[in-house]
Amino acid sequence: MSKKLRKTFGDLKAPLTIALMRLIETQSKTTVVNWTLNYAEQKVLPLFVKHCPNDERPAHAIAAAREWLGGKVKLPYVKNIILNECHAAAREQENNPVAQAAARAIGQSAGSIHAVPHSLGCYFYAAAAFAYDRLGLAASETEFGAVADEVCAEYIAALRAVARENEPNPAPCKWRFDKLNS
Repeated sequence: MSKKLRKTFGDLKAPLTIALMRLIETQSKTTVVNWTLNYAEQKVLPLFVKHCPNDERPAHAIAAAREWLGGKVKLPYVKNIILNECHAAAREQENNPVAQAAARAIGQSAGSIHAVPHSLGCYFYAAAAFAYDRLGLAASETEFGAVADEVCAEYIAALRAVARENEPNPAPCKWRFDKLNS
């Protein structure tokens, strides 16, 4: 591939992104993890499977994170699957930016069991996956940004649909801005 492609799309300082972050901050870890896993499984995984129909590693990461939620496995087990299966699947797709970004989005989603802010990473990578899938690789930044905004709005709507009003135990979110959009 001659042109170096962006790994993520979306603007950390955009009003939609800030609204997403603020909404995440109001929810429990369980709510956030379930929401991001559902989004990854229903929206992002089909995109990955479209490009890599025989690679079950990202789906395995989602399943392992759900097992953790159910108390069936420990965090190190799931982290191993995320790092050595899901992210490995992404690394192997360097010539397929749609599949690569989709696998990274799924890995971030599954990683939310460890740290809730990973759920935001799911959005940024999913935006890239959907943008590259819909527009190809040569679209303008404006066009890519429009897809990212659509993905963010859809992601927010999915969280609002399951959000608990006045959640008594919101998850701690320490946003690492130096790690985002890099």
